[in-house]
Amino acid sequence: MAGRDPRADILDNSPFSNVKPKIHRIHSSTSDDGTIHINVGGSRTSFSNKPKTKNNTSIWHFSDIEKSNLKLATAAFTVALGFMAVRGIGGISTLGFETWALTLLLSMPVMLLAVGPAFLLHEIGHKIVAKKNGCWAEFRADPKGLQFGVMLAFILGFLFMAPGAVMVAGLVTRRQNGHIAVAGPLTNLGLFIIGIPLWVLILGISGAFNVADLPTLNSGSGAYLSGGNIVWQAMLIDAGVWWLSANLILGLFNMIPWGPLDGAKVKDWSEPAFYYVFCIFLIPVAGMFLGFWGPKALLSSCVDLLF
Repeated sequence: MAGRDPRADILDNSPFSNVKPKIHRIHSSTSDDGTIHINVGGSRTSFSNKPKTKNNTSIWHFSDIEKSNLKLATAAFTVALGFMAVRGIGGISTLGFETWALTLLLSMPVMLLAVGPAFLLHEIGHKIVAKKNGCWAEFRADPKGLQFGVMLAFILGFLFMAPGAVMVAGLVTRRQNGHIAVAGPLTNLGLFIIGIPLWVLILGISGAFNVADLPTLNSGSGAYLSGGNIVWQAMLIDAGVWWLSANLILGLFNMIPWGPLDGAKVKDWSEPAFYYVFCIFLIPVAGMFLGFWGPKALLSSCVDLLF
């Protein structure tokens, strides 16, 4: 005879009891001072979601393992971006192996300068807000995600990568969780806004736009190389262009309300806030892909106007 399924204990203690089990319903509420009140059946428990003792580490503290994970993710991200810039292994047939290899090596520092801050500061934005809310927060790389992203960029010249994420541990409300999530995309928005005057100043002072017939990553004839010489002006322009476009695209992608992405947490906290931030990214990205505006044209027009 089969024994009693132990999972029945969830419902009652005895299969022969005539007393129906009572399922305690749990309700919670948060007061203005941040104290969370939990009602279980007829009893009530209250506790604060703020740490009782002050954290002795600053919000800018990075552990050794976190630093190594950030370095690993940044390195893999940079390599993948370099492969994307030369259209993956298929770019060899267009550029020739020597030019392809040189362009790959030259593209990686450009991408690191342009896209590195978009990735790193996005994650640090999550970390800072999480720690401000009394949580433990550290970045952890995803080795499988990094490997997949690098291989995809190498084979297809297309970048889709999940480098990792900030791991958060601590008791937070839905509102606080939404704030932590939206901090990353808003950091990208801030970098985009700051990037316009920053790169207009850099490109204007350097006179990068004054060089005629600049090679670009889309020229198909050996980007950043002309007559055997490195065209640093083209590298500088592309860094500014990628800075603006990468922050917009990264912000929009992370605001998708799906799975572990930031948008799902923001939408769970506040649908008006989600749609507002989502549209802030969607409108310029859609306009960019539809040809209504472009980062390069924007920077060039501003440089012509001011210099």
